Amino acid sequence: MGVETEYGVSVPGQPNTNQMLASSLVVNSYANRTASGGSRARWDFEEESPLRDARGFETPREPVVDPSAPANEDDLGLANVILTNGARFYVDHAHPEYSAPECTNPRDVVLWDKSGERVMAEAARRALHVPGTYPVHLYKNNTDNKGVSYGCHENYLMARSTPFGEIVRNLTPFFVTRQVFCGAGRVGVGVDGRTAGYQLSQRADFFEVEVGLETTLKRPIINTRDEPHADPEKYRRLHVIIGDANMSEIATYLKVGTTALVLSMIEDSWLTVDLSVDGPVAALRAVSHDPSLRHLVTLRDGRRMTAIQLQMEYLEQARKYVEDRYGTDADAQTVDILARWESVLTRLEDDPMTCARELDWVAKLSIAEGYRTRDNLPWNDPRLQLVDLQYHDVRADKGLYNRLVARGRMDRLVTEDDVVRSMTEPPEDTRAYFRGRCLAQYPQQVAAASWDSVIFDIGRDSLQRVPTLEPLRGTKSHVGALLERCRTAAELVDALSGK
Repeated sequence: MGVETEYGVSVPGQPNTNQMLASSLVVNSYANRTASGGSRARWDFEEESPLRDARGFETPREPVVDPSAPANEDDLGLANVILTNGARFYVDHAHPEYSAPECTNPRDVVLWDKSGERVMAEAARRALHVPGTYPVHLYKNNTDNKGVSYGCHENYLMARSTPFGEIVRNLTPFFVTRQVFCGAGRVGVGVDGRTAGYQLSQRADFFEVEVGLETTLKRPIINTRDEPHADPEKYRRLHVIIGDANMSEIATYLKVGTTALVLSMIEDSWLTVDLSVDGPVAALRAVSHDPSLRHLVTLRDGRRMTAIQLQMEYLEQARKYVEDRYGTDADAQTVDILARWESVLTRLEDDPMTCARELDWVAKLSIAEGYRTRDNLPWNDPRLQLVDLQYHDVRADKGLYNRLVARGRMDRLVTEDDVVRSMTEPPEDTRAYFRGRCLAQYPQQVAAASWDSVIFDIGRDSLQRVPTLEPLRGTKSHVGALLERCRTAAELVDALSGK
C-alpha cells in the first residue's frame, strides 16, 4: 500500500506566478541538493498505462490539438526525481507531488507519508536560495476554495482474481462514510466554497459519478485505472482517489488500515451483508456537509442509518473476519486498528470534540470555533478560511497542525527521528528497498527507474533493465547482503544475471 499527495502551492504577493514553474523550482531545489555529482536518474514511463480500465477496455487518448505541444508536464523538462527512500518527487498537474514508497502496513504508510511533508518543507526552504525567486509556500490540503481540487491518492495491491464488481459493491458504502474519521475538514461548502459552513471532507464536493477512470474531471468514488505496477497476471492496484490529505498521523493510520481490512474481506469473499447506499454521490456530500454526524444515509434495502452506524457495520464484520481467519495470531497493527476504529466511532457518536487530538476535521473545527467564539465570526469570514489553509502549512513554525503537535495537543504514532531518517532511507520489507539502495549506492549508474524496474547504464552496448514485478522481492532480507557485496552496479547486474 502507499499514498501519493499533490501539495497546494502559493507564492504570496505574486498572483500571476506560473504554478507549474513554481512547483518545478521546489522539486528541482530539493533534487539538486540530493543528487550525487549532478547526476539524476529519470523516471521510466515505458510500462505505464494510465488509460487501461479495470472493466476490460482501454480509453483512447484525446487528440492533440497542437502536434508541437508536449504530451505532458514531464516533456517540458520539469522536475521528476526518484529519492533514495524509494519515493517519487515530481511535478504533476502544476503541483509538486510526493509519491511515497510501497509499504506493507499502515504504520509505515504514516511514516513515509509524514517524511514527504518534511521533504516538501525542506524543498521550499532550499528554493529560497535560488537568486531572483520569491518564497513558495506549500500546503498539504485538497482545494484552493476557488473551484480547484488536487488529490491525495491511496494505492492498494490486490489479487487480480478478485471480481471488480465485488470491489465496487462493497467498497462504495465504506468510502461514502469513512470521512467521519479521515476527513481533513473544510471551511466552506460547495466546489468553490462560497456557501457558508463547515464540513468533514475537502474532497467530497468534487465527486460526480460512482465509477469511472477520470481523476481530475467527473471524479468517481471508485476509480477504474488498471495499472498494477506489478505482475499483471497476479495483481491489480486499486487506485483510490477519494481520500483527503491528512496531517494527523492517526487519521492516516485509520484511513489506510481500515481500508486494507475491508479489501481483505472483499478478496476473501467475507462480506455477505449488502450495505449498498442509495445515491452514493449525493450521500457522500450530505455526510460531509453535516459535522453533527446525524445525517441519515438511505440504503438500497430501505434501511436508514448514520455514517457512524454504517461504519460500525463494517467494523463488526472486520472483527468477525479477523477472529475467524487469524484468531489470537492476528498481528499487533491489525488488533490496534480494530481497537482505534471502535474507540473513534464510539466517541464520535457521543461527542465528536473528544477526538480533537486524533482527527483532522475535529482539530480544525476546534480551532475555528475558538476564533468564532472569541471574535463572533460567521462561517463565511475570510479569517476562518485562512485558519483552514494555515492548518495544512508544512512549515514547522507556521502550520497550525504542526504547532498543535509542538504543544502536545495532537497524538502522534511515529517519532520525529524516524520521520527524518525516512526522508532518505527506504522501507526494508518491499522492493522499494532495492530501488532506494541502488540510487544511494550507484547514483551515476542508475539511468532510470520506476515502480517495477531499475535501469542501469554500466557502459555496455545497451542499458540493463532489472524488473521488479514482485513487490515483496528486493527487500533487505532478500538483497541486502548482495548490495553490500557489490561495489559497483556492473557487479550487481552480473550477479543478478548469473554471470
